[in-house]
Amino acid sequence: EAGVRQFEREIGRAARKVATQIAAGTVEGKVNVKGSDIAKLLGKARYFSEAAERTQTPGVVTGLAVTSVGGDILFIEASRMAGSGRLTLTGQLGEVMKESANIALSYVRSRAESLGIDPALFEKHDIHLHVPAGATPKDGPSAGVAMVMALTSLLTGATASGEVAMTGEITLRGRVMPVGGVKQKILAAHRAGLKQVVIPKRNEADLDDLPEDVREQLDFVLAEKIDDVFPHVLPALTGTGKANRRKKRAVPKKVTASRNGHGEEPEPAPVN
Repeated sequence: EAGVRQFEREIGRAARKVATQIAAGTVEGKVNVKGSDIAKLLGKARYFSEAAERTQTPGVVTGLAVTSVGGDILFIEASRMAGSGRLTLTGQLGEVMKESANIALSYVRSRAESLGIDPALFEKHDIHLHVPAGATPKDGPSAGVAMVMALTSLLTGATASGEVAMTGEITLRGRVMPVGGVKQKILAAHRAGLKQVVIPKRNEADLDDLPEDVREQLDFVLAEKIDDVFPHVLPALTGTGKANRRKKRAVPKKVTASRNGHGEEPEPAPVN
C-alpha cells in the first residue's frame, strides 16, 4: 500500500525521540504515545487542506488524480482575458489531458445559453486553463468533469463548493465516462477533509473496495451526465438537473455489479 514505508519511518522517528527522552532522564517508566503527542515528537503537520480556500475564487475546482504513491487532490484553475478565443493550457499536461480540456471547452460553449453564458464571450476572450503544480507531468482523461466545472464557474461567476472533489471523463454530449484509480482518489478526498465526491455512475462497484469508515463519512454523487454534477459543485446555478446521489449510509458493503475493465493510466498529481 502506498505510504506504508513512510508510515514506518515516522513510527521509527517517534520511537527514537521517546528513547532519547528516556536516556536523558526526562521521562521514566513505560511511555504511552497518544495522538496529542505526535506534533511534539514529529513536528507540525506538513500538509493541510486548502480546497475550501482555493475554490473561493470563480474558476477553481477540486479534482482527483492517481500518482505512483496513491491518490491526491489537484486543482483546476481557469482564467480569462481579452483576446480572440484562444485556449491556453499549462501545467505539463499530456496529450489526452489536453484533449479533455478542448472537449470541456466545446461542451461548455455548446451549452452557453442554457448555462447563462453570453456566446459572444468566447470570441472576445482568451481562456487559460492551468493545473498546478507546473513542474509535475499530468495526463489522463479523468479531469474532464472538473474542467467543465472550472470553465462554467469562470464564465458564470459561480463559486465552486469547497467540500466537493470530482473525477470522470467527459464526452462532447455531456456523458460522464468511467475512469481508473477510483479507490485511491476517494481515499485522497477523505484525507483532505472533503465531504462529497463525484464519480461516474459506472464506477459504482469501486465503492465496495473502500474501508467502511470512509463510506460512512463521505457522500457520493454517481454521475451519468454532466447535469448530475452541476447542483453539487456549482449550487448557485439552477435548472441544471438532479444527481443520482448515494448518501453515506446508503452505500452498500457489497456491490454485486460486475467491475468494468477500464484501465486509466495513472495521472501524476502535484507533489511538493
